Amino acid sequence: MGYTENQLVLVNGSLESIKQNLPQYSVLFYTFILEKAPAAKGMFSFLKDTAGVQHSPQLQAHAEKVFGMVSDSAAQLLAKGEVVLGDATLGAVHIQKGVVGPHFEVVKEALLKTVKEAAGGKWSEELSNAWEVAYDELAATIKKAMS
Repeated sequence: MGYTENQLVLVNGSLESIKQNLPQYSVLFYTFILEKAPAAKGMFSFLKDTAGVQHSPQLQAHAEKVFGMVSDSAAQLLAKGEVVLGDATLGAVHIQKGVVGPHFEVVKEALLKTVKEAAGGKWSEELSNAWEVAYDELAATIKKAMS
């Protein structure tokens, strides 16, 4: 079964919850990443020289881009059944930063934890699955661009 309209509605609805307090959820997202993979700190220019995860315009912009790309992937899955990168340099950028397969799993876990926090009482297995499928397809497309 392909991606459904209901899955896209779930992703977009929870994305709106994230956007309502983007500074908080951006910090939370990167805090979750660094809890799981502290060495990844050096991969993010906006975290490299900081004592910890702190709000900054660069951190927020990057988090917003990640959340938006997953939402866009959901829309593409519904419309076309596949994800196409809008930025052809994403594969090269990920290679340059030293991203490897396990990093994608860390980001996925952090993304789902962040969405769960933002969704609150609306969190469900169906919502989790909608984000997971969209993220997994995006990650697979980026990995393909890295090879």
